[in-house]
Amino acid sequence: MKQIFAITRKELSSYFGSPMALIFIGAFLAATLFTFFWIDTFFARGIADVRSLFRWMPLLILFLVSALTMRQWSEEQQTGTLEILLTLPVRAWQLVLGKFLAVMLLVAITLALTLFLPISVSIMGDLDWGPVIGGYLAALLLAAAYTAIGLFISSRTNNQIVALILSVVLCGLFYFIGNRSLTEFFGESVGDVLRLLSTSSRFESIERGVIDLRDLVYYISLAVVFLALNVLSLDSKRWSIGAHTANYRTNANLAVSLLTINALLLNFWLQPVTALRADLTQSGEYSLSTVTKDLLANLQEPLLIRAYFSERTHPLLAPLVPRIRDMLTEYQVASQGKVMVEVVDPAQNPDLEAEAAQSYGIRPTPFQIAGRYESAVVNAYFDILVRYGDKSEVLNFRDLIEVEPFRDGTLDVRLRNLEYDLTRTIKKVVYGFQSIDAVLAALSDPAQLTLYVTPDTLPQDFAAVPDTVQKVADELQAKSNGKFSLKIVNPDDPNSGVTRQQLLDQYGLQPFAESFLSTDTYYLHMVLQVADQGALIYPSGDMTEADIRTSIESSLKRMSSGFLKVVGLWVPNIQPDPQMAQFGQTQQPLFSTWNALRQQLQQDYEVQDVDLSSGQAPANLDVLVVIAPQNMTDKEKYAIDQFLMRGGALVVAGSNFRAQPDPFSGALAVTPIEGGINDLLAHYGVEIGDSLVLDPNNEPFPIQVQRQVGGFNVNEIQALDYPYFVDVRSEGMSTESPIIANLPAVTLNWVSPVIVQSSQAVTDTAATADAAAPEVVTLLQSSPDSWTSSSTNIQPDMQQFPDYGFPVGDTRGAQPLAVSIRGSFKSFYAGKESPLAAADENAPGVTPDANAPAENSGPIPATIGESPNTARLVVIGSGEFLSDTIFDISSQLSQDRFRNSLQLIQNVVDWSVEDQDLLAIRARSSRVRLLNEMSESDQAFWEYLNYGVALAALVIIGLLWASRRRNERPMELTPPASGAGRLEPVEQATDDKMKG
Repeated sequence: MKQIFAITRKELSSYFGSPMALIFIGAFLAATLFTFFWIDTFFARGIADVRSLFRWMPLLILFLVSALTMRQWSEEQQTGTLEILLTLPVRAWQLVLGKFLAVMLLVAITLALTLFLPISVSIMGDLDWGPVIGGYLAALLLAAAYTAIGLFISSRTNNQIVALILSVVLCGLFYFIGNRSLTEFFGESVGDVLRLLSTSSRFESIERGVIDLRDLVYYISLAVVFLALNVLSLDSKRWSIGAHTANYRTNANLAVSLLTINALLLNFWLQPVTALRADLTQSGEYSLSTVTKDLLANLQEPLLIRAYFSERTHPLLAPLVPRIRDMLTEYQVASQGKVMVEVVDPAQNPDLEAEAAQSYGIRPTPFQIAGRYESAVVNAYFDILVRYGDKSEVLNFRDLIEVEPFRDGTLDVRLRNLEYDLTRTIKKVVYGFQSIDAVLAALSDPAQLTLYVTPDTLPQDFAAVPDTVQKVADELQAKSNGKFSLKIVNPDDPNSGVTRQQLLDQYGLQPFAESFLSTDTYYLHMVLQVADQGALIYPSGDMTEADIRTSIESSLKRMSSGFLKVVGLWVPNIQPDPQMAQFGQTQQPLFSTWNALRQQLQQDYEVQDVDLSSGQAPANLDVLVVIAPQNMTDKEKYAIDQFLMRGGALVVAGSNFRAQPDPFSGALAVTPIEGGINDLLAHYGVEIGDSLVLDPNNEPFPIQVQRQVGGFNVNEIQALDYPYFVDVRSEGMSTESPIIANLPAVTLNWVSPVIVQSSQAVTDTAATADAAAPEVVTLLQSSPDSWTSSSTNIQPDMQQFPDYGFPVGDTRGAQPLAVSIRGSFKSFYAGKESPLAAADENAPGVTPDANAPAENSGPIPATIGESPNTARLVVIGSGEFLSDTIFDISSQLSQDRFRNSLQLIQNVVDWSVEDQDLLAIRARSSRVRLLNEMSESDQAFWEYLNYGVALAALVIIGLLWASRRRNERPMELTPPASGAGRLEPVEQATDDKMKG
């Protein structure tokens, strides 16, 4: 080892003996800081991670290492010192390792000087250090492989420029063979092999915070093989071409060849091994959680997970396939044989392709791809089927990925949260599984399916649908034991006994029109009837056998007892403003849809849109979500109250204001809401304030501005600080409730304060000896610098109020924005006449008639006076933060930020139904860790501080090395002993000859 370290010291002295090392380090730091702050616009992204640092690291290391290694052997050959080195009492492998360590130490010093970047980010936000550690480890391993390659190339030429160019080319080849353009050209099978041999794909694997044995072995193998080639190259310079050295030369070449082959085989042999790895991420987002393992361990029947991946797919999706395969293998191993995993290409198997289309509705997706000479459209599969018994769910590429655009126009396509997507789907099919035989057997009365169809006017595209319905119905009838039958009725047939008007009166069925302008109509409707309970069935999709079977079976299951939790969703039916209508403007107001919320909840629950006008909530609801309550009748409020009294879970998201466009100017405005449920909530002890919260910590509002570029007007989006979009970070979140579940941030738009008051509904219950006090938790609150305003003017005036655009209130302080209460509540209607006893006097346009019979034909149920202590209430002071338009606005500045709002409401529902298994998995993704709120001056401070630290580090290194050089003393020569020459130690002799 002394010889190796002596060579290492000699090489380091050579680097730092001139400005060369400082130039290399300085250039690397300058490129790193430039790409981090300028190319990837770190502060504009607003995400507390350093992925942009490691995104460019492989290319920067490639050029740094190539520049450092180009002179190592080339200069020795050019100056003639290589012969001296080879005659020293040092083995060739010691010379190679000495130079290798010298380069690696210089690279390690260079990487260490970039550490202030992640340290800065950790101060500015909640940084996950796992990917940072993985990134630096990946950088060192990559540098080791490139150093070995560069040393080998340098040993083959005496020209440093040639060595530099060849090193860049060979190292770049190892990097780019995993590039999507190359893998796409060769196809998926060869592409998998190329990605296996590529340094870039291995780097990405470690950089995300997963230390995999396969990646470590790959980099070590690559470095060892090229170091061995380097030793062989040096050794060959001493070979003669005579016959007496033939065996030695053959054995040396054979040994290196065998080493290379074994290293290659070792990597291929280890590829299926997925268990030997360490997940360094803070939340373990790349490892199976206990929830997943428990779910798999409790499977009662075999579970099939079949991945449909095409050989040729979109180049941005292809690199994700190996990761999905690895994750599916982990599911299979964790289930101990209960999970069957299949990865297939339907295009190679016509039977599987037909089954996928007919049974599961899986069809290829057209992707547009660009080749060298043309662009083309390829139909590719990227779907995952999860099947348990007769229940199946399909995840397509939109369910699995998230896309982030870079400033240079490229896209970063990555898996969103694979374990969560897979586990929630497995849970859905397992909990939703119920054999159709059992469903039919559980029905109290036979089920009759009636198909209303007019074959004479049926469009040609739907001509085969009646036969498909007949086929599905026959299969169900065969195993129903008389509990299911099909009846086909033509309303246009005079002998059918059913007319079009009767269908309209009884079911509200209206015929379809063949086209928008056509007057020809047709019927293709299904009605499922069980006793006096009827349900309309509208198959989704393309009316395939799978679509029809799923629609019928889902309706049958809803009429029996299912396993999935049921979420009732109430949203206001907002009508167009009368002032807009009189001018012919009948479009919906700006904020009036909540489709994204509905789709989010449907991932894990059965979601029902509820109508509470009858005064009763559906009996099968587990949780009732009320969004922006307004214009509610007394019966609707009574239904909400009695649902909570039954021990249900109630979630209310709404304030006393509604955002909508001005009917004339189109500018945003807020108007007070009438007919809300504030009286109910106040009785339960929760008051929603008659004001809105403004906060300096806010999410910007995107505005479109025009500027001139080259004489043309160009529209661009600029961010405007908007205090009404309150941005709540970790310091404003409860640490007691699982609802938050590591939620990094959430934005509440036009939010009112939510205050818990002492009320009879709370204190009386708490006073009883056998009941515990309700558990009250303030979930979210604004910053201490926030204030409230009762003004309905939400248009900022930056000229009059340049700081925030609005006047700042006299009283500033944190405002509670969301609360949860678990315990017993007293009914608002306890001791009062039930609203069901008479017509609703509050209903618009209804005049009570004392002589008219009550609406309810049956007996009026008694009012429940008090709820059990398991009742749950969550109140959030904003309903607008869940609207589709707000999500569209947020996504213009940040692709993923609005997902925090959906995650919050999903967590709330999970907590409300005591279904918290997926909370931890859903919160494991670290992609939305946001930076703390900072002004432009603060951002500039941190940016220039990093520049200053890098410059100061360079100066300090230069001064330290210069001081060391000045303090070096010449070696004292010792005269030889009389009568004999003095034999110096090997290390001293090595140093002397090198310096000579």
